[in-house]
Amino acid sequence: MPAFARSNPAADVQGVAARHIRVLIAEDHALVRRGLAAVIGLEDDFQIVGEAANGEQAVALWRELRPDVTLMDIRMPVMEGVQAIRCIRGEDPAAAIIVLTTFDHDEDIYAGLRAGAKAYLLKDVQPEELFRCIRTVHAGDAYLQPKVAAKLAQRVQEEPLTEREVQVLGLLAEGKSNRAIGQHLFISESTVKSHLKTLFVKLDATSRAEALALAAKRGFVKF
Repeated sequence: MPAFARSNPAADVQGVAARHIRVLIAEDHALVRRGLAAVIGLEDDFQIVGEAANGEQAVALWRELRPDVTLMDIRMPVMEGVQAIRCIRGEDPAAAIIVLTTFDHDEDIYAGLRAGAKAYLLKDVQPEELFRCIRTVHAGDAYLQPKVAAKLAQRVQEEPLTEREVQVLGLLAEGKSNRAIGQHLFISESTVKSHLKTLFVKLDATSRAEALALAAKRGFVKF
């Protein structure tokens, strides 16, 4: 499938896409892009719906195709991946985006996650972990490779929390659900999930319970 390509609309009409996780790939190197498409396409529950060679194309295809999951490289011509992520997440805060890149500097990792990516993978990832990540993000959860999490941990340990994040933590400590937190703060449930994802990153936590324990240790909440 060439860059800025779309899937066969006839297949969508027949309902084929409805049974699959629809994936958009944004990668400027054609060989890597085609290799990813070939590997991902081997899985029965995935369908490649489009390929983009730069961030601008990625945003345009995302608007047109509304994929379930987008794989986004960080460094691309015309528009870089982080800017493309911001554009997409600005239109849909629930958009599921995975950064897939060779860049493992903590600044790149942090920038990608702050822009709204739900996962950050390096290109040396094994296919099975890539598949697991796509399914995890599609289910609404965040995903970090252990090596990526380790690089990020030192920085995020001292990252300050916003006033809104502290409010979310306080309500979480009261045992409120995402929906209840949203109703209390007059924000959507998807926005609550976005705040929780950011909190997990900042606190280096993998669950709500761990986030609360770490937040209490740092004095953000009291029980």
